[in-house]
Amino acid sequence: MSRNVIITCAVTGSIYTPTMSPHLPVTGPEIARASIDAAEAGASIIHLHARDPENGRPSAKVEDFMNFIPQIDQASDAVLNISTGGSSLMSLDDRLAPARHISPEMCSLNMGSMNFGIFTLKRKYEEWKHDWEPELLDATKNTTFKNTYEDIEMILQDLGEKGGSKFEFECYDMGHIETLAFYFRKGMVKAPMYVQFVLGVMGGIGASAENLMSMKAAADRLLGSENYQFSVLAAGRHQMPLATMAVILGGNVRVGLEDSLTVPPGRLAISNAEQVIKIRGIIEELGYGIAEPDEAREMLDLKGRDKVNRYE
Repeated sequence: MSRNVIITCAVTGSIYTPTMSPHLPVTGPEIARASIDAAEAGASIIHLHARDPENGRPSAKVEDFMNFIPQIDQASDAVLNISTGGSSLMSLDDRLAPARHISPEMCSLNMGSMNFGIFTLKRKYEEWKHDWEPELLDATKNTTFKNTYEDIEMILQDLGEKGGSKFEFECYDMGHIETLAFYFRKGMVKAPMYVQFVLGVMGGIGASAENLMSMKAAADRLLGSENYQFSVLAAGRHQMPLATMAVILGGNVRVGLEDSLTVPPGRLAISNAEQVIKIRGIIEELGYGIAEPDEAREMLDLKGRDKVNRYE
């Protein structure tokens, strides 16, 4: 019961759209404020995407990231975790541009290509703030998120070996854990690994307690429990229940408006910080502590915030 838990907050993402919540941060100042508030509430890692400040569309432009990276860094010592996932509609080079420029302590790495369906979200809404919103959702019926073995190896070498970034290995299905184990055996991935079990995205493994247990058992067998830390990301209404289960199983948690727009019993969360406060309360009631940013850096063997390009 003396263990401290890492809270990651994913503040905006590329799944939900401005019509779906007035609290979704879109502009640089909004993303910066949401990140700083989440860090103050207890998040030691901030997972970052960018959006077009004019209309909220997912963006991989370096300049859009640089509209909030310096502000977050100046106000917080949280670990900056830059997405390489972006959106399934972006090219690989576009998706990697921000992480290549920023050279963060951490970045995400989806461990395989997959159908990534968010078109089902469209049925909940009849009117939209922007024309791109229903078009983007519909497009995921006919696109695949692409991360081939060649892509993964290039990312590991370019951002990891050369840039010194560590990865949040995003595993949306059992096969993704097998792929991570393959690169671990090859020596292209080194311990300690940070494995994010992602449940509840259409096209990946479903959000259930049984599936989470199966993923952890597979990771223990394939990676060795001593070689990795795990965290749990569960989409939508499953966010808090499976995050709670993650803590009980010895893991860490990810919350934020990228993954769910609500807090129990299903109302819209007014901020990312509200979700962090909610899960922090659960963690502490279970008898665990909250990892500070420097403790998370030590647990995950990160290169340190002084080696991040935040300003140019």
